[in-house]
Amino acid sequence: MRASEFIAEGEQVGALTKRKNFATVGLHKFADYPADRVYELNRVMMATAATDGTFVPDVDGESWAGRWDIAAPYTQEEADKLKMAYKAIGSKFRDLNKGDLRSQEIPSTSTASPVQAFKGYPR
Repeated sequence: MRASEFIAEGEQVGALTKRKNFATVGLHKFADYPADRVYELNRVMMATAATDGTFVPDVDGESWAGRWDIAAPYTQEEADKLKMAYKAIGSKFRDLNKGDLRSQEIPSTSTASPVQAFKGYPR
């Protein structure tokens, strides 16, 4: 092993030497600034899986959550604790519940039972 392979001093940051380039053909470098490298990598790999290389896939560059972290409190007490924690840390947050933590079915959900009453048992 040559010293130049493990000593980083003197090399230009990010330079790929000709010797190293022989073993690493086909490299791509990409970034989205300001970078969240793991999120960007995830979105690019999702789009890669959605194409065969002959068309640009219809994949959103960001999900509904985007680069935000997600917390899902079950009770109002947990929501209040999270809000105090955000203030303590200095985190920005958005309450997507609009103040209501009750779970609701979507309007298209059937609310009538398909089971017929029988032998005195109500539906």
